[in-house]
Amino acid sequence: MTRTPTPQPPSRRVDAERNRERILTAARAAFADPDADVSMAEISRRAGVGSATLYRNFANRRELLEALYIDEIDAVCEAAATIDGGSPGATFTAWVRRFYTYFTSKRLVAAELLQQTSPDDPVFGTGLARVLDASRPLLLAARKSGEIRVDLTLEQILDMVGAIAKIPGDSSYHEPILQAALDALRPAKDD
Repeated sequence: MTRTPTPQPPSRRVDAERNRERILTAARAAFADPDADVSMAEISRRAGVGSATLYRNFANRRELLEALYIDEIDAVCEAAATIDGGSPGATFTAWVRRFYTYFTSKRLVAAELLQQTSPDDPVFGTGLARVLDASRPLLLAARKSGEIRVDLTLEQILDMVGAIAKIPGDSSYHEPILQAALDALRPAKDD
């Protein structure tokens, strides 16, 4: 008689990684909702894990905020590597729009993280350096193709987008301002 092997439970590593992702997903949703209670207890409840599991993964709120911030930096950098606009200039502006979306949707996480640290904290410097390194080739290609003007640095362009994102109003108010700024990145046509 052959015995059917009993199924083994998933390894603790798989379970731990699944719990970590559930916590990060719940925290992203909580921070995206401006009316939500974003306490650690609420994140634990939303994730469907106990507080011990939450604190095993993130010893404190700052660690959780850093993980969310780093995940978003990863997504912005990944977008720089994968986004396609059909031409170098269109690709760059599509990525700038992605950066704008990141900036507007994750500003609360970064703002709270700043309250718990300082602008000089290495997490911010590393994040900015990664974004610049990932997006600089897009800008260089767009300039080389003649689709983006050469008198603005990447840092100036991202600061401009950040300033637009901070203007009071919703996305319908911001959209024409952002579009005007993106249009202004094109070189002037000779008459």
